[in-house]
Amino acid sequence: MEANWVRLLLLVACFFPALVESRVRHYKFNVVTKNTTKLCSNKPIVTVNGKFPGPTLYAREDDTVLVKVTNHVQYNVSIHWHGIRQLRTGWADGPAYITQCPILPGQSYVYNFTITGQRGTLLWHAHILWLRATVHGGIVILPKRGVPYPFPTPHKEVVVVLSEWWKSDTEAVINEALKSGLAPNVSDAHTINGHPGPVSKCPSQGGFTLPVENGKTYLLRLINAALNEELFFKIAGHQLTVVEVDATYVKPFKIDTIVIAPGQTTNVLVSADQNAGKYLVAASPFMDAPIAVDNITATATLHYSGTLSSTPTTTTSAPPQNATAIANKFTDTLRSLNSNKYPANVPQTVDHNLLFTVGLGINSCPSCKAGNGSRVVASMNNVTFVMPTTALLQAHVFNISGVFTTDFPGQPPNKFNYTGTPPSNMSTTSGTKVYKLAYNSTVQLVLQDTGFVAPENHPVHLHGFNFFAIGKGLGNYNPKTDPKNFNLVDPVERNTIGVPAGGWVAIRFLADNPGVWFMHCHLEVHTTWGLKMAFLVDNGKGPNESILPPPSDLPKC
Repeated sequence: MEANWVRLLLLVACFFPALVESRVRHYKFNVVTKNTTKLCSNKPIVTVNGKFPGPTLYAREDDTVLVKVTNHVQYNVSIHWHGIRQLRTGWADGPAYITQCPILPGQSYVYNFTITGQRGTLLWHAHILWLRATVHGGIVILPKRGVPYPFPTPHKEVVVVLSEWWKSDTEAVINEALKSGLAPNVSDAHTINGHPGPVSKCPSQGGFTLPVENGKTYLLRLINAALNEELFFKIAGHQLTVVEVDATYVKPFKIDTIVIAPGQTTNVLVSADQNAGKYLVAASPFMDAPIAVDNITATATLHYSGTLSSTPTTTTSAPPQNATAIANKFTDTLRSLNSNKYPANVPQTVDHNLLFTVGLGINSCPSCKAGNGSRVVASMNNVTFVMPTTALLQAHVFNISGVFTTDFPGQPPNKFNYTGTPPSNMSTTSGTKVYKLAYNSTVQLVLQDTGFVAPENHPVHLHGFNFFAIGKGLGNYNPKTDPKNFNLVDPVERNTIGVPAGGWVAIRFLADNPGVWFMHCHLEVHTTWGLKMAFLVDNGKGPNESILPPPSDLPKC
């Protein structure tokens, strides 16, 4: 009898390997405070398991992941698995007051989700307050066993997390800004895997070292976990071969500088094909608007084996922070791999044709003395989103009235020259509004930047879906002429996209995931100011087209 079972298992493994190779992976995330020294100063930070960056979560395509998050700090906590599709498992998505109430101090919650049809690099981070400044880490989704990468197998893979560092407590930074009505202070440094490298006010500060062997190729899994800044990334003397962004394969291309926005990921191959030595790795800010940024370049070292530590480092200069052309060279070259195995399933027809303006505004605030009685806000289609006190998904599933309305405008309520001289009235309306979509409907969404306060590049993240970036341009979107230039064949597939400063970007996606899905600017200051909304996708009619019931340990508000 036992021999028959063994034979049966061998047959199943041979003909249906996915059935036996997917597994359940368990992780424990303890959210704790840890004293940390950087930039020659010390402060307590909120971390997962005492690490900054936090631990990397590893899984394979089709695996089920269970992460028990226990909150040991004074703040409410939630964790978002950024870019994970969460098919029917919106309860595990993580944005506080959107899909769940936060995990209270002393409480735990198990995030339970299955990785379906995805492989590559993503990230996880806190999704409440400004805690993601230090509560973040990588997600590595390996292909199914026996499935190779669609590019040469690297000798080694390295997760590289880019971030920001404040000497001050980040919660104090944003609270002071909200009180004043003005923008918060920028960070004091950028970091590469938690290290800024030597900076002028703290030359003894160490940096991250990437050891390499001559003739070997390395896969760098680059993650921008910064709160508020897009970053350039380059390595002195070395080309980067781009093979993936946001956990989707792209047509490989070589380039010396990439740009990566908060929430985005990029996988690059680096060949150790130069003379033995040490080479500077640099992460520096990209901002092509007249807005203050942290202009400190984070540095690390690519160190060839056998090279003495006293060997001088080959340096490189960071691009100017407003180097739009360098940023565009990277983003405009991205194309989906669009192979037989990894097709680009771009929706060819559109059920919902939407245009959302994104940008800043100014509202009255009598208590904001520093802002002369006004405060800076942000909005989509002139709606500054008001966070509810009951999670939207719970309100939707349990028919709790009074939490949100379904009248988010599909077009700007007031038409004007969006990228020209702004109207004299720059105030916004406020509300907790969602846009409703039928299951399996197709959406074309044009995100249009506005010149209110200042035109600015906005990296917008859509939860629950990947989308295709089918077009972009400067100035105002023209619905008659611009669609003629859309790429509906092999556009890049992403979960976070930059809306160009003074321009627009067009995306398409299939609403095949029931639930309530947040969409917001991934510059945390803009999310705090209200640049956010949510899509409500109704259940379908089939047995696998409805959101699953909530777990028993779902936090309560």
